[in-house]
Amino acid sequence: MRQPIQNGLRCSRVLRSGSVFPSLVMPPRLLHQGDPPALPQLPVPQLQETLQKYLKTVKPLVTEEEYMVTEEIVKKFGNIDGIGQKLQQKLEERKKNTENWLSDWWINAAYLDCRGPLVVWSSPGLVFPLQEFKTLDDQLNYAAKVIAGTLDYKIMVDEKTVPVDRMGKDILDMSQYFKILGTCRIPGVTRDTIRFYGQEADPPKHIVVAHNNHFFKIDVYGKHGKPLNVRQLVHQLRNVVERSTHPTVPVGILTTQNRNVWGKAYKQLRKDKVNKASIEEIQRCIFLVSLDGPIVNPTGNIMTDAALNCVHGNGPQGYAGNRWYDKTIQFIVGKKGAVGLTYEHTPAEGPPIANLMDHIMDFIGQSPKDELVAEQQDPRPPAVELSRPQRLMFNISSEMKQEIEDAKIALESLVGDLEMTCFKFTGFGKNFIKSQKLSPDSFLQMAIQLAFFRIHQEPGAHYESASTRKYIYGRTETIRSCSQESVAFAQAMLKPDLPNAEKAKALRAAVEEHKNYSKRAVSGYGIDRHLLGLKLAAIEAGMDVPKLFMDVGYLRSSHMRLSTSQVPARCEAFMCYGPLVPDGYGCCYNPRGDGVFFGVSAFNSSPETDSATFREALEQSLMDMHDVIVKDGLKAKL
Repeated sequence: MRQPIQNGLRCSRVLRSGSVFPSLVMPPRLLHQGDPPALPQLPVPQLQETLQKYLKTVKPLVTEEEYMVTEEIVKKFGNIDGIGQKLQQKLEERKKNTENWLSDWWINAAYLDCRGPLVVWSSPGLVFPLQEFKTLDDQLNYAAKVIAGTLDYKIMVDEKTVPVDRMGKDILDMSQYFKILGTCRIPGVTRDTIRFYGQEADPPKHIVVAHNNHFFKIDVYGKHGKPLNVRQLVHQLRNVVERSTHPTVPVGILTTQNRNVWGKAYKQLRKDKVNKASIEEIQRCIFLVSLDGPIVNPTGNIMTDAALNCVHGNGPQGYAGNRWYDKTIQFIVGKKGAVGLTYEHTPAEGPPIANLMDHIMDFIGQSPKDELVAEQQDPRPPAVELSRPQRLMFNISSEMKQEIEDAKIALESLVGDLEMTCFKFTGFGKNFIKSQKLSPDSFLQMAIQLAFFRIHQEPGAHYESASTRKYIYGRTETIRSCSQESVAFAQAMLKPDLPNAEKAKALRAAVEEHKNYSKRAVSGYGIDRHLLGLKLAAIEAGMDVPKLFMDVGYLRSSHMRLSTSQVPARCEAFMCYGPLVPDGYGCCYNPRGDGVFFGVSAFNSSPETDSATFREALEQSLMDMHDVIVKDGLKAKL
C-alpha cells in the first residue's frame, strides 16, 4: 500500500463542489490559442499563520498531553532562528523562480513517486446513469455514442473553445482540460513519467477498444480528418467483437500491479518489438473503451456493482484484464448497462472529467436511439476510407506469464478487501439545505463527521479537497473538515436531553467553520500544501526531515480516516474510490435538488469499518440534522 506522502493522501482528488469548487457559468469566456488567462501565482502563506491554524486542526485529535508536546515542537520550528524560517525562505525563493512553486513537486510527490497500485488506491471510478441493454446492438450503439460524444468534446479542446470555469468572479486555470485526452502514465522502476501525446506535433487519431482482453486500434478519423459518425463506429465495434469471441491472455492486468513491479515487467515486455509497438499504440490513443460482459459476482445493488466494476473491474475473474489502467480516460460499457469510466489521476482533477461526462450525456440525450435515424439526422457526413480495426498483438514469454499470474494474485487481494455501498439518499437534497441559508457542501461534510462520531465515538481526521485553480497551474489544497466546532456539534447531536436550540446552534457553528476553512483553502491559505512544501524543501536541500513531521500531532491529523469529495453532475452519476487509509472510509457524493447520491467504501480487513454501517449512520445523521434545523426554524417563527 502506498505510504502517506504528507497528509495521508495517496492521490489528490479535487472534484467540483458548490461554492468551494469551480462551476461553469454562462456566458463563458472562451480559451484562445496563445492567450492563457493572466492568473496570479499560488501564494506562499505566512509561516506563523500556517502553524497557528495547524495547531487548531490538531487539537480535536490528540490528548492534552500530546497537544502540549506538539505545541512545543511547533514553537521551536517557527522560532526566528528555527528550521521553519530557513525553509520558509527557500519556498519564497522558489516562488520567485517558478510560475507555481508547488506544481512540479506536487505531480511527483502526489502521483509519480507513489509506488502503490493505481487500482483501488488511486484511480477513481465515475458511474454514468445506468442503462438497460437488451441486445449487443444496444451495448455497441451506446458505446459508439460515448465515442462520438467524446470526439465532439475534443473539437472544443482542439479549437480552444472550452468554456472557462469560474469560481465566483475568478477565472480559473484551464490547463488540465488539455491534458486528459491522448495522455498516459508510463511506469518506471522508482518513479513514473507521464506523456501528453495529444499535445505533440503529430497527435493521435485513434482510440483503443478492449474486448475479452484483446486490444484493437480503431482510427476514428477518415479521409480529410472527418470523424466517424455513430453508425460507422458501431460497425467498427461490431468488427472488434466478432474477432475477439474468446478471452485471451490478460496483459492489461499487469497495469494493476505495484508500480515498481509493473515498472520492471514493463521494461521486459517492451524488449519484444511486437509488444513495444502494441504498447505504444495503447499509450498514444486518444482514450480507451472497454466492452465488458455482464457484472461478475453481483452484490444485489446495481449501483454498487457498477461502482466496483469501474474501480477494479471485479478482478481477474471479471474484467480487470480488459483494461489499461495507465490511460487517463478509460470508458467502460457493460453488456447489461453498467457504464462509466475509470481515470488515472495524475494530469487532472475532477472538473475536466465531470465536464466531459456532462457533454457526453448531452450528446447521447440528443441522439436518436435508432442508428439509421441517427445517421440521417447527423449533420456531419460520414467519414470515407475507413480502415479495419487493427488487432494489437502481444508475444507473452513464460517469464511474463508468471508476472501476469503474480498480478492476478495481488489484485485478488485488493478486490477482496474493498467493499462499497452506493445509494441515493432521498430524505432531502441541496434545495432544502439552501432554504435554511446553509452551505450544502458544509452541511453534508458535517453529516459525514457526525456519522463517523456516531459509529466510533471519537472524531476522525477528515480530508476534503479544494481547488486552487484561481492560480496558474493550481491543483488542490486540503480542507480539514474535522474541527473543534465539528466535534462539539457531534457531541451535542448525540446528547438526547440537550435542548434543540443548543443542537441547532452547534450545527450552524460547525457549518460556518467549515465554510470559512474552505474559503481560505481555495485561496491558497490552507495548511497542508504549505507544510508539504516546507518538508520537500528540507529534503531537496539534503536536510533532515524536521521533527514536526514525525510528531504524533502531525501523524494523527494527517491520517485521514475520512476521504471525501463532492462531485456534482447534471445527471444521476456519482464518483467512487477506495479509502485513503486501511482503517478509513471513502465517501463521494453528488448533491441533487431532492436527494444525494453517495458512494461509500471501506476495507474488509479493518474490523472497525463497514460501508453499510456507515450508510446507516450517515442517513440517520442527515435526518437528525434536518429535524433539528426544521424544529429550530419553527420555534423562531413562533
